[in-house]
Amino acid sequence: MNKPINILDKDYLQWVSELSKRYRQSQVKAAIKVNTEMLKFYWSLGRDIVALKAEARWGSKFLANLSRDLKEQNPKSTCFSPTNLLYMKNFFRLYKGYGEITPQLGEQLEKSSTIPTKTTPQFGEQIKKDIFSMPWGHHKLLIDKFLNEPQKALFYVHQTVANGWSRNMLHNFIDSSLYERQGKALSNFRDTLPYMDSDLAQELTKDPYNFAFTGITKPYNEHILKDALLNNITRFLTELGTGFAYVGKEYRLQIGEVENFIDLLFYNLNLSCYVVIEVKIGKFTFADVGQLGGYVVACNHTLRKAGRDNPTIGLLICKEKDRIQAQYALESSSQPIAISEYELEKFYPEKVEGTMPTIEELEAKLVDSTNK
Repeated sequence: MNKPINILDKDYLQWVSELSKRYRQSQVKAAIKVNTEMLKFYWSLGRDIVALKAEARWGSKFLANLSRDLKEQNPKSTCFSPTNLLYMKNFFRLYKGYGEITPQLGEQLEKSSTIPTKTTPQFGEQIKKDIFSMPWGHHKLLIDKFLNEPQKALFYVHQTVANGWSRNMLHNFIDSSLYERQGKALSNFRDTLPYMDSDLAQELTKDPYNFAFTGITKPYNEHILKDALLNNITRFLTELGTGFAYVGKEYRLQIGEVENFIDLLFYNLNLSCYVVIEVKIGKFTFADVGQLGGYVVACNHTLRKAGRDNPTIGLLICKEKDRIQAQYALESSSQPIAISEYELEKFYPEKVEGTMPTIEELEAKLVDSTNK
């Protein structure tokens, strides 16, 4: 039997590469479609249980009986445990009305949601798409956490789909109270940026920022804190949010005959603009905004490219601020600036794989208690 000969023709190799890429894309699309159809089935099953008032009608053992009967008729299926059937019911309860968006409901949601949007019909469709795109394991986590808080659940659904979070990342962000922190920085964006950009810029802020990942527990200065942030650059970028790209630390700007150095310089791909970040380990002062505003103007003159980059944004992250003083300082500045605090304390536990302790952990606790 003749061995196949390697074809080294450039067009052939490029064609094979394109075929492989298209195949991988089709696999991803197929997986998404399968997940979507499965979630729609779960939704409909949960809707039926609620609409039929099944437990009141067929007794407290209804879920166990339904589980047995569905398994008998679908022996290869593994999704019909009583626990999973309860999740399906609660899946419908949590997002009741959100899976079938009407224009009126879409308008209602737009007014109350933290998810950024401008067009109500698109908003409603995006909610449906997000709900039926997220993996089932993620939904089960949100059901456990927010069964009676659909707005919080929808926020995390949107963020998960938009950012491609794993279940562990989702768990971490829930435990770090991202919903309560997202978009909460004091800023003057509405007065200094175009309407569409101001909402997106505000949504990218947090207050406070969680810097617990730096591991700092002893006395520190600004240099130590900035080094710790950059030594954990992946987690720092994750905490900053979507679309941030690191440009430099102590970034040199020549302004006239004076050298100036920006603490941290980033570029945000979603906003198409430079973001100047100043980190202060002390309490906020009026002078901080003046300094940051000067750096923002300097970046616009020296780094910003006309027709490509939007106006530079400044972000001041300090250990402590007086909100009224910070608001006055923002009103005095013509440059787009936000002011936030940071925390070094642990926001979430190390263990994020699940909420139940392992057998080894239980045994260790029993040994500890008997030895006391």
